Amino acid sequence: MKHQTVNVTEFKAKCLSLLDGINERGGSITITKRGRPLAKVVPAPDEAWKSLKGSWVGRVTIADDIADADTADLWEVVREGTRRKR
Repeated sequence: MKHQTVNVTEFKAKCLSLLDGINERGGSITITKRGRPLAKVVPAPDEAWKSLKGSWVGRVTIADDIADADTADLWEVVREGTRRKR
């Protein structure tokens, strides 16, 4: 891991390559303006990605057959159409 110090003008000109270097080799960059530290760039922490598959198992139960359930009476537009036909 290497620490670099660059002035703001150099950082602006080489930003992408400096960030690629941090991504590949680690380390950090202190950005200075007129010789005074302005900001520090460090690698982002690795966050483990967790699949959502199965996350509702044991938390949700389905009471009836949801694939063949008749929900027509829940839709206002369907109820209105039924009333007009009568």
